[in-house]
Amino acid sequence: MAYVSFETVAARGSLDVAYQAIADPTRRRIIEVLAQGERSVKDLVPRFPISQPALSQHLRVLREAGLVRVRRHGRFRVYSLRADPLEAARDWLQRVDRMLYGLPPPG
Repeated sequence: MAYVSFETVAARGSLDVAYQAIADPTRRRIIEVLAQGERSVKDLVPRFPISQPALSQHLRVLREAGLVRVRRHGRFRVYSLRADPLEAARDWLQRVDRMLYGLPPPG
């Protein structure tokens, strides 16, 4: 599992960090689940065939990449999806797609 440190986020573009974080299929699935609404780690664990510590590591990578945010709710950590980094990745893919098919840039 790749580790993305805060130093990596500062040293590289957010798009690079976002793509590195979503390269893992488990993290992509976590993003899909969080797109449906915020969840605690306790709510996420039964949805994945991995241990709670492994899931927490994936969540840490996503948090450090800026893709999810975490807040405390009593004893639990509750995670939610941050749209901005994913929008940057989507925008880049749309630009490439338009170039690939010879379409003019939007606007």
